[in-house]
Amino acid sequence: MTTATPSAPTKGTPFRGRIRGRVLILLCFMYAISYIDRTNISTALPHITEEFGFNEATAGLIVSAFSLPYALLQVFGGTISEKFGPRKALFVITVIWGVATLWTGFAVGFWTLFAARALLGLSEAAAFPTATQAMSRWIPRDRNGFAQGVVHSAARLGNALAPLVVAYFIAVSGWRLAFFATAVLSFAWAIVWFVWFRDKPESTKGITQAELSELPPVETRATRPPVPWRQMAKQILPVTFVDFGYGWTLWVFLTWLPTFLSSTYGLEIGDFALFTTLILLAGVVGDTVGGMLSDRIIHRGGDTRNARRLILVVGLGGSLLCLVPLVIGQGLLVATISLALSFFFLELCNANLWAIPMDVAPQWSGTASGFMNTGFGIAGVVSPIVFGLLIDASGWQLPFALSCALLFAAAVVAWFMKPQRLTMTDGVLEIGTPKAEQQRV
Repeated sequence: MTTATPSAPTKGTPFRGRIRGRVLILLCFMYAISYIDRTNISTALPHITEEFGFNEATAGLIVSAFSLPYALLQVFGGTISEKFGPRKALFVITVIWGVATLWTGFAVGFWTLFAARALLGLSEAAAFPTATQAMSRWIPRDRNGFAQGVVHSAARLGNALAPLVVAYFIAVSGWRLAFFATAVLSFAWAIVWFVWFRDKPESTKGITQAELSELPPVETRATRPPVPWRQMAKQILPVTFVDFGYGWTLWVFLTWLPTFLSSTYGLEIGDFALFTTLILLAGVVGDTVGGMLSDRIIHRGGDTRNARRLILVVGLGGSLLCLVPLVIGQGLLVATISLALSFFFLELCNANLWAIPMDVAPQWSGTASGFMNTGFGIAGVVSPIVFGLLIDASGWQLPFALSCALLFAAAVVAWFMKPQRLTMTDGVLEIGTPKAEQQRV
């Protein structure tokens, strides 16, 4: 990542009237559907556990089944798009996760649920790194934070809508119908993506020379030199740890929020689904604001590295402070406000975490983002299991306290990390600001 003032224009390059705006909208739908498909089980979980007689620890294992392959295959998933291109890769990925969602609706017990969730994690492991690779081809560098903020806001909108959508289908015909319906959305998106999207902007019908000139250099989006693994690990590993701390707390929200509201305050499904949606809507705002704030700092002459890092520290620290009332124990109103504010601050981080791999390794953005998001995947394996065990053993306060401790550790690492940009030109790896870019600054 560059440590000098980037060569971005004073005002961010526009999306309106550009084909990249349509690409971003299409990716927004994919992110929303992916999070509906991965979090719909949380709202259905009280009904699933009642039908099959599961305890909280068993429910945590089922949720974690998604995250084990998701964590292990992040880096591999990132290389898929660089080898086959985002168009083919995302089509296959989305069809497979649609099958996994459909399978969940047909589950008859623990192992079929576990296998369906594992297949969903296997397919979605490659989804966001592949989407990041698509964005690295279509999004101007000075808009990386904004683009990641917008698509992840769509993901959080999917989070927020999932409880209401699932609750509706449960009320109509039981929890299985919710998975059948969302599987259809996945298949439909895959078809639209494959028909319309093109890996190379220059081969897209109707694109103008003006828009092409605003995109990253052709060599960045059209070539893939050998991955400099050692240098990439040095730059990305601290970001991976920060992503783990962020991911732990995010999985707490995505997995346990409906159960927490239901068991602690005795809410029925319609009520806890509404409260869950209201809390998760705060993340929609947080994602967009986080990406826009860091890009705004950069556009005003700020250092890219410091802009991303500042927003990460503010987001992690704010989320920690707002979770403290949950450690003490509060009534429904205070708990709802605290959770909503905590989720808002937490989501300030998301766009910046995903923008860093695009900043650091534009030629290997799929691999770098997969490397980074391994932290989130590992958190997804550990968080639901440990959180579920702690709930069974001691109630809700200790698990929330552990989340606060991890947020603090992630904020400290975020403050001290200093990732630099990696660029390969004519077989020579440059670390820091590329020479060509130094000349423009």
